Amino acid sequence: MHQGKLSIVILGGGTAGWMTANLMAARWKDKDLQLTLVESPDVATVGVGEGSTPSMQNFFQEIDVAESEWMPECNATYKNGISFEGWSSIPGYEKYCHPFPSQMDKFTFPQFDANCLLRRHNFDVDTHPDRFFLGSFLSQNSKGPKANYAFPFDHPHGYHFDAGLLGNFLRKKAVERKVTHLPQHVEHVNLKENGDISSIDFRGGGTLEGDFFVDCTGFAGLLMQKTLKVPYISFDKLLFNDTAVVVTTPVDMQNLPSQTNCTALKYGWAWNIPLTSRTGNGYVFSSRYCSLDNAETEFRQHLSLLDADVEFRSVKWKQGRLKESWRHNCMAVGLSQGFLEPLEAMALHLVYHNIGHFITEFERGKFTNQHQAQYNRLVENAFDGVADYIVAHYRMNSRRDTDYWRDNAANQNISDSFRAIVQSWLGASQKSLADEVTRYDTGRYFPLESWLILFAGYGVFPPQEQAKPMNKGMQSTDMQALDNFLKRCASNFDSHQAAVSAANS
Repeated sequence: MHQGKLSIVILGGGTAGWMTANLMAARWKDKDLQLTLVESPDVATVGVGEGSTPSMQNFFQEIDVAESEWMPECNATYKNGISFEGWSSIPGYEKYCHPFPSQMDKFTFPQFDANCLLRRHNFDVDTHPDRFFLGSFLSQNSKGPKANYAFPFDHPHGYHFDAGLLGNFLRKKAVERKVTHLPQHVEHVNLKENGDISSIDFRGGGTLEGDFFVDCTGFAGLLMQKTLKVPYISFDKLLFNDTAVVVTTPVDMQNLPSQTNCTALKYGWAWNIPLTSRTGNGYVFSSRYCSLDNAETEFRQHLSLLDADVEFRSVKWKQGRLKESWRHNCMAVGLSQGFLEPLEAMALHLVYHNIGHFITEFERGKFTNQHQAQYNRLVENAFDGVADYIVAHYRMNSRRDTDYWRDNAANQNISDSFRAIVQSWLGASQKSLADEVTRYDTGRYFPLESWLILFAGYGVFPPQEQAKPMNKGMQSTDMQALDNFLKRCASNFDSHQAAVSAANS
């Protein structure tokens, strides 16, 4: 058990560092704790993520910050899900939306599940996921996620935001919570004989000691990788993309999308994220298949900016995770812990998930390393589980126009869990997909609904000959009644523009 006041030093700011500071300050507000965040004035944050999952709702609730307080300061909008276009070449399945889970799914998912089962047995029924989920309907009609008072069901949502502004906002809130902010550049890290970190030395003089350190130094990995020599496990054989070119364009507030758009291009995919101040655009691609100049040219064509005098910038990354996220008296959060490309916008979800579990395990172990191994396994499973679902987007694609897409579809460097899921879906035995998702515990990160939406959204079903008509007496979903049900539910939701305006008022 730790004795006396506990001193925790967070090295590195950005969204991950300030989320860590705020969550620790909120959860441990009654503890004898000194929280210090050291942020170099010379190091810019990466800020590649501008979208989130509904976990950010939980985060802001935990730190007691209302949407009306933070959204206007971060130019934020709402997000019902993610739209994927051009990943499949199967007619009728060129585009689909992956909505966030909703209470309304309990009324419509069983019908979707039943139709998918019939389709797997080659019966001619509708299985496009956009027909079955309220979140998809809201996205297609540019509606926000906020229902009127008369609608008695919860509808979770994510956000779009300016990552730099969000970091600034969270810094302000952390300082209000008595977190000490030191704008200092660290030149050296000092270790004890047992391998623990004892202190950090600042440029120009000065030393800061601590009982526990949190590495939020991004890809630099100053504490975990460079000082404690924790190995980094690369995912480059699973996920090919390593670069993005990004640019901002004006936003049309009169036609404000309520989802992230992810459009497949020749060597990767392009995102489109609407904020109240601008639209963020990026092209995520693999430098093994496409040069930076060629990627920018293709992206300019995609955005109709071929001759426009606008500046594009590029971001480089390495995909993977640390072998251990907690070693000695130090743990990593954010990019220093690991990175998976932004396809499913899971970066901040993993930050929130992993900080929360660390706080739980550290406190449960009386602020010692007692539950370190358990925490490391949890983080490992989280990264690997999310990676499986992201890999599925590439592995199941039916594009064949470039080597990039052909190689992704043929990639054999996949996990046993993902291989079992695919085989259960496409194999001749047609095993239960639910059983495999449960067996490998992938539902903790992406539930059965998400896997069904991906397979059905791509139009990927077991190979069969001509589809069979329904036999007399067999029942499938009444699609007209379902359409009417979703339309009536959606009538309780205002436009996305109106929802954002309400949050800013």
